[in-house]
Amino acid sequence: MHPELEQLLVLQDRQQKIRQIENEVRTLPLQRKSLEGQLAASAAAVEALKQQARHVEVDRKKLELDVGTRQESVSRLKTQQYQTRKNDEFQALGHEIERYENEIRKIEDDELELMDQADKLKLQLAAEEKKAATAKDSISRQLIDLDEKSKTLESRLQGLSKERAELATRIEEDLLNRFDRLFKSKGDAAVVALEHEVCTGCHMKVTTATAMRVKAGKEIVSCEQCGRILYEAT
Repeated sequence: MHPELEQLLVLQDRQQKIRQIENEVRTLPLQRKSLEGQLAASAAAVEALKQQARHVEVDRKKLELDVGTRQESVSRLKTQQYQTRKNDEFQALGHEIERYENEIRKIEDDELELMDQADKLKLQLAAEEKKAATAKDSISRQLIDLDEKSKTLESRLQGLSKERAELATRIEEDLLNRFDRLFKSKGDAAVVALEHEVCTGCHMKVTTATAMRVKAGKEIVSCEQCGRILYEAT
């Protein structure tokens, strides 16, 4: 194999690892955003139940006040009823008292329903808070792991970038530029194996003359179809 081809293969290996790590690094903010979104959703679910419980309690207290107001009216009407000497007025007051008492019973039934609803919400809230606490612990650990992963990836990236820079100094400038252009344009590999006279980059067969030049290993040879640099597969 041509000596510079060996250097290019090592360089390509480092370049591919750098690209892989860079891709991983780019996904980290998305992973963090997803975890933070889960955390926010969990907190929102708890807050929604709390808000619902507050509304139920406000409605219940309103009904309690309504009952109190009507009970005062009943008490006042009964006093008037005992004071009157007119039969028709007595009966009219009695109808009013009965109406208020019916309203009180209806309101008290509604109040009981709200109390039952409040009890159910209390149980739901306790369960949701427990679930949220578990989620928070889990997500907190995952966020810490993400931070550690980020530091590890950055460290590996720095090491590989340094190694890549050192390798690049050993390769002739024009060849290095050619390699860089190919690596960037092809998106996978700039240097590929030739197997049975077929370029493993584009999977097209090369000419016999090209295959023989690659096998000889005395020069840098490119695929006629895709332009990738070829080396003989062993």
